[in-house]
Amino acid sequence: MNLICDIETVGFEFESLTESQQEFLLRYIEQEPDLSKKETLTGEAKRFLSLYPLTARVVAVGLMNTETEKIMVYYENQSDKDIIIEEKGIKYKPMNEKNMLQNFWQYVSKSEKVITFNGRNFDIPFLMIRSAMLQTKPTRNLMKYRYDTREHIDLLDQLTFYGTTRKFNLDFYCHSFGINSPKSKGITGMEVKELYKAGRIKEIAIYCSEDVKATYELFKIWNDYLNI
Repeated sequence: MNLICDIETVGFEFESLTESQQEFLLRYIEQEPDLSKKETLTGEAKRFLSLYPLTARVVAVGLMNTETEKIMVYYENQSDKDIIIEEKGIKYKPMNEKNMLQNFWQYVSKSEKVITFNGRNFDIPFLMIRSAMLQTKPTRNLMKYRYDTREHIDLLDQLTFYGTTRKFNLDFYCHSFGINSPKSKGITGMEVKELYKAGRIKEIAIYCSEDVKATYELFKIWNDYLNI
C-alpha cells in the first residue's frame, strides 16, 4: 500500500523556552532600532515556533491507505481511554504525542511508499526529530536521496520538478487542479495554534483529514498525468 500523510503542529509558549533559547531566536531582532518593526518581528518569531520540531509538538497525524482510501487521524489527548471515533467515514483516535509517532512509524513500516505535500521540507524531518526527542526510533529513513521516489514521494518536489519552477501552497494547487481545498472551510495552518489554545483540538484533526484528502487527489492527478 501507499500511505498519504500530513501533520499539524503547535509551537510551545515562548516563555516556556530557556533563556538561552529565547535569546537565540531573537538575536537579530534585538538589533532592530525601529521599535514598531521590532515588535512585529518578535511576534512573527513567536508565531513561527510551530514550524520547528525543537520548538513545537505534533498535535495531529493524518494517514490514508491508498488501496482502501480509508483515513485515520491521530490527535492529541492525554486520556488513557482506548477509543476510536468515526465520523463521515473517517476514524479519529485520541492519544499522546509519543503514541502518535509510534503508530505513524508502524504504518510506515508496512507501506510501500509514503506520499506527502512538502513532506521533505517539513512533515518528515519534523516527525523524525520529534521522534528522537521522545525516544522513539523511526522504522525507515524517508529523507534519503532526494531524487529517489521509491520510498517517499513529495508532491511539491514533483510539481516543481525539484525546485525548477515556482512553489505554491496546497491551497493554490487545489484551486488550479479543481480539487476541493481544505482552506475553503475557513481554517489555515497558521490558525491551528488558536484552535489549540481554545481546546478545539478535534477541529484540528478534522482539518488534518481534509489536507490528507486533498493530497490524495493531487497525487492521483500527478500519478495519472505527470508520473512519466
